[in-house]
Amino acid sequence: MQTTNKKRPGKQEPTVDELLAAIAKATLHIDTLETRKSDSLDFHDVAVWSVKAALEAAYRAGLAAAKEER
Repeated sequence: MQTTNKKRPGKQEPTVDELLAAIAKATLHIDTLETRKSDSLDFHDVAVWSVKAALEAAYRAGLAAAKEER
């Protein structure tokens, strides 16, 4: 999946992929979202409250991005 962001002078915003990777790392303790072709690296046991926190973070990021576009 290729993502693009509008660039603002003097401010580099993360791409969608970078933002999702940061959320996954911070809330799910998953180091990368890249496929590594290994079950032990690509499948993770994650608590439901961590999944909820990750979804909430992604939702909030989407709301913030929508407000910036206005």
